[in-house]
Amino acid sequence: MSEQPRRPRKPGKPYRRPQKDPVRFLAFEALRAVDERDAYANLVLPPLLRKAREKDGFEARDAALATELVYGTLRRQGTYDAIIAECVDRPLREVDPPVLDVLSLGAHQLLGTRIPTHAAVSASVELARVVLGDGRAKFVNAVLRKIAQDDLDGWIAKVAPPYDDDPEDHLAVVHSHPRWVVSALWDSLGGGRAGIERLLEADNERPEVTLVARPGRSTAEELLREESAVPGRWSPYAVRLAEGGEPGAVGAVREGRAGVQDEGSQLVALALANAPVEGRDEKWLDGCAGPGGKAALLAALAAERGAMLLASEKQPHRAGLVAKALAGNPGPYQVIAADGTRPPWQPGSFDRVLMDVPCTGLGALRRRPEARWRRRPEDLEGFGPLQRALLSTALDSVRVGGVVGYATCSPHLAETRAVVEDVLKQWPGAELVDARPLFPGVPELGEGPDVQLWPHVHGTDAMYLAVIRRTG
Repeated sequence: MSEQPRRPRKPGKPYRRPQKDPVRFLAFEALRAVDERDAYANLVLPPLLRKAREKDGFEARDAALATELVYGTLRRQGTYDAIIAECVDRPLREVDPPVLDVLSLGAHQLLGTRIPTHAAVSASVELARVVLGDGRAKFVNAVLRKIAQDDLDGWIAKVAPPYDDDPEDHLAVVHSHPRWVVSALWDSLGGGRAGIERLLEADNERPEVTLVARPGRSTAEELLREESAVPGRWSPYAVRLAEGGEPGAVGAVREGRAGVQDEGSQLVALALANAPVEGRDEKWLDGCAGPGGKAALLAALAAERGAMLLASEKQPHRAGLVAKALAGNPGPYQVIAADGTRPPWQPGSFDRVLMDVPCTGLGALRRRPEARWRRRPEDLEGFGPLQRALLSTALDSVRVGGVVGYATCSPHLAETRAVVEDVLKQWPGAELVDARPLFPGVPELGEGPDVQLWPHVHGTDAMYLAVIRRTG
């Protein structure tokens, strides 16, 4: 199916100017920012919504629909691409990206929401008239009418290869993940089809907003007084907001006494804080502290014990975010902008060190669905040397008898166990500690000694933690 050139209007037929739908126009703007600027939807969408509330009088239901259109489209992009490809007469790479964004938004309304078919098609065509022009709007109309001829299950049966012929490609199309990501997650998870399907499904679910009550400044009990709040699953400082809960409306969050932090991230910080050390326990280090969630929790825990935290972050603007997160901490702390592979502190300076290293972020695809399409297998080659260097720095920075927590928000084995095993070969004076007892009450933590959390099992991001004690 080809894009049709603009045809002259029939004589006497009045031209109807396209009507701008603020909700769908905003969703289109967000998708274009993600595509053109490599932006992340969770950073682009909030300011767009604020502006829409002020300018267009957006209500809560408008914001909810715009959010669903953006995130739903991004999560199911791979599936929708496969379906759209069946309905056009050229490779998708030859379809202009703005046209593809309108088609994807339309496909999501048709196949992923309860919006009636006629409304989904007509609203998408009207959006196309506004942002693409009348000629390409005809092309959008033709494609979406073809998509509307079947439901999502029917289309998947047509475009996904049978599981028995190619399990990974089948799962990639059905659950909208790149094939290499499916393969990597399956390797890390192990087991058969049921587990990986549950994990991929969890990646496509809307994550809850989880708050953290920063010790000494707020409590979970205080946060639970909020109308939409329910207790966290595992962390004593976690409170979850029911659907529609707005963190910015919570007083403790506005005042910095609480923050937004995934429960898996909280558990990693708590595990490092509670790992047994031999001797003094006075100086802690967060060696990759940006944007500051774990650092704020660690600083508060350190303050309760009379310890201090040094939070180090290489990027100055991210160090500024860390400083903002730690402002008002009841105990001593310091924030610096420094390269963790060339640290300004002396070896053996710290009793506890957390090194939450830069990674592919494959453990947070629920929150950043676009990352699955942005990452490439070759990215692992870039992160690997840095991850090993940072873990070596952490081991050099901790004193004998102290502990290091190596953490990633990726379950990819090349970023987790492979890094730890390689570095420990060069460090005979260090040994792995069983981290599982440091996650009290959390089930299904595997064979250890490291811990891998999972969205479909624990309701958290797929955080990884290895705890290492310096022995000599």
